Amino acid sequence: MTPERLLHVGCVLALLCGNFVAAQEVGTVPRESTVPRKFLANTQLLTERRPLDEVMVAGIDRFALRAINQASEQRRKFSVQAGDVNKSLDASRRDFAKRIGVVEKRREARGIQFDANTEQNAVVAETDEVQVLAVRWKVLDGLDARGLLLRPKKGDVVARVVAIPDADWTPEMICGVVPPGDALGGAVDTSSAKAQGATINANASGPEYALNFALMGCEVLVPTLISRGYEFSRNDEIGRSTNLSHREFIYRQAFEMGRHVIGYEVQKVLAAIDQFELRNETHDVPCVVAGVSEGGLLALYSAALDPRIDAAIVSGYFDQRENLWQEPIYRNVWGLLNQHGDAELAAMIAPRKLFIQIAPKIPEARKAASVGRNVAAPGVIKTPVVESVLAEVRRARELLPEQVAENSIRVIGKSGEGEPGLESGLVQSCIQEICSTERVALDKGQDLKERRKNFSDASRQQQQVRQMVAFTQQLVRKSHRVRDARFGKLDRSSAESFVRSADVERDRVHRELFGKLPTPTVDPTPRSRLVLENEQMLGYEVTLNVYEDVIAAGILLLPRDLKPTEKRPVVVCQHGLEGLPMDTISGPESRGYRAYKSFAAELCRRGFVVYAPQNPYRGGDKFRTLQRKSNPIGLSLFSYIIPQHLVTLRWLSELEYVDAERIGFYGLSYGGKTAVRVPPMLPKTKEEPGYCLSICSADFNEWVAKNASVDAKFSYLWTGEYEIFEWNMGHVANYAELSMLMTPRPFMVERGHDDGVGVDEWVAWEYAKVRRHYNKLGLGDLTEIEFFDGPHTINGRATYRFLHHHLSWPESR
Repeated sequence: MTPERLLHVGCVLALLCGNFVAAQEVGTVPRESTVPRKFLANTQLLTERRPLDEVMVAGIDRFALRAINQASEQRRKFSVQAGDVNKSLDASRRDFAKRIGVVEKRREARGIQFDANTEQNAVVAETDEVQVLAVRWKVLDGLDARGLLLRPKKGDVVARVVAIPDADWTPEMICGVVPPGDALGGAVDTSSAKAQGATINANASGPEYALNFALMGCEVLVPTLISRGYEFSRNDEIGRSTNLSHREFIYRQAFEMGRHVIGYEVQKVLAAIDQFELRNETHDVPCVVAGVSEGGLLALYSAALDPRIDAAIVSGYFDQRENLWQEPIYRNVWGLLNQHGDAELAAMIAPRKLFIQIAPKIPEARKAASVGRNVAAPGVIKTPVVESVLAEVRRARELLPEQVAENSIRVIGKSGEGEPGLESGLVQSCIQEICSTERVALDKGQDLKERRKNFSDASRQQQQVRQMVAFTQQLVRKSHRVRDARFGKLDRSSAESFVRSADVERDRVHRELFGKLPTPTVDPTPRSRLVLENEQMLGYEVTLNVYEDVIAAGILLLPRDLKPTEKRPVVVCQHGLEGLPMDTISGPESRGYRAYKSFAAELCRRGFVVYAPQNPYRGGDKFRTLQRKSNPIGLSLFSYIIPQHLVTLRWLSELEYVDAERIGFYGLSYGGKTAVRVPPMLPKTKEEPGYCLSICSADFNEWVAKNASVDAKFSYLWTGEYEIFEWNMGHVANYAELSMLMTPRPFMVERGHDDGVGVDEWVAWEYAKVRRHYNKLGLGDLTEIEFFDGPHTINGRATYRFLHHHLSWPESR
């Protein structure tokens, strides 16, 4: 148990037993002339025995899980009216497309290209019944799809199918292409997927559903998916490699830009449909998408978005999504569950055909491999439970008119032992229904033997990964233009005009970037207890109710020389990642001393009333999964932190010794993140108190690049903070824009030259925008930055002067 935990438990037990001994800083003696109260006036005695950070995180966890279930109930109000299905879903499709990052216009379809050169023919394999070709097709500028095209040799084409493999299967696997001399007949290279903990089918009779479609007379395109391997999640130029799967590697950087590995791959599927539409100009047949596991996700999502798709076959994916947070993080979609559970997506496909296979089993991703920098987020993929699948199917049918549901949604197959994928019998029955044909599948005949002599699936995978990385990095580089245009619309004719116009943008940023909860209305019921006493100050641990199960907590420090009728300014001192309020207070014995330098205690000694809040970013995966649980309902950690601070400000403002007009904020590291996210969202208004200034220490940065860049050693692509990424921040507001929302309140940055969270040049670049903004409004004296020789730490020189000056409190009394 840490010293902070021992201190906490000792104080609580002593207080509850009636034999309280005040906690002391080393080298100080309690003032015997004053007997402090055991709890603050107008509060109840705090009797909670558990550490308050644990209480807080557990409470938010219950709140988030309840909110997920409430979102599910809200989705039940969704319905599709007969006769107007597609028109009524236009808005839903637009919303869904934006959430998965399908926003760029695809390149015009001008034909599928052979993936060949002077040394290598495009023909991959061939029998009397089918020909397999290596192909590519254009998707976006700089992004194309690569895979296989299967052409039936006998009879007319009855349908055109995009057959989508699981992420751990190559196109060759589902086409039945057997490498020369390979008795197993599986993927060319599956070692990376195996290292990721996936179960891979490598039998010759494996998931050959693309071939099964071709034997039914379908023309079939098979895209290469970004795999769960990790060998290309690296940048050797800067000496960085990770155990992030390729999918998570793309996800992290794309999520920050409002894009998604899912969205990129849906675009590849829809680009295949574009090609099919071009081919349908001469021979019009149904367009179908079919996939297993990750491929099933893409088939479901693509068909929900695009009415040109006549039917979708989804195997091993369709399910209830309330436990989405337990799946791999690369399936995390911001705000998905507010409108788009699997049932709602099924309803978006109606009245077109949707075949949902009860899969015998699917490739199961269990855990990330231990290799390189072990920073991958936890998450598992399991074969959906039959009862859960059928429950979601029932819900989908309830959303539709009865006849539409009956004609549109089919459940096929049965659960049991067997190979994953779509069996030939299921493929045949689906195609017969979709195409209204009696055509029977041809016999497979001889094996499809790989003809390419030097083909490398690894090289193809590397190229596909690099294209997505390059596309996303270009978005990172260009995103400042979007932010400039967005904030350039605000009225800068005067400081007053800017403040008025910024109110709308503040609310928009709050909703889009952090997720906004309703304003708290519950009784805060303040509770407190004395936990610190010395000659100069008293410290009280405090809790306040925010929402059901959600509390705010912290330690209030009161100078011992407070006069009965005096009102003083307050500094809220925020700890960093995995911190406690006492870290900002305690002396050299504290593990946090080197970074925090007891800055909360020092400011109290200078005469300020000080409050050190507990923020919920503590507990490793326990708090990080709060982000995972919140994101699918359009919320984040700061959705809770902002109202926690609002309730705290309300309480502080009502204390008789606090000047509500002078409450400032000073945060280090993750507390610095708080400094650019919370005070800008909480200006003082007639209705609510707010922060009158903010200081960001050891965190201010070109934050979008800090999160998404593959070229910086200190990027969060290479670390374990998988909760740090914020949806579409690159196009909403970076640190400069967030800081502008502090206007006209004072704002300061504290930066150590040797702080490894970034480099001076990035910090100066981003802060220069803030300085220019304040100067243009004639407020240049309200902002400043201090660079100092030192590491990731409080410096406490220029920042202390800044606090004394702008909070109108003398440095020496």
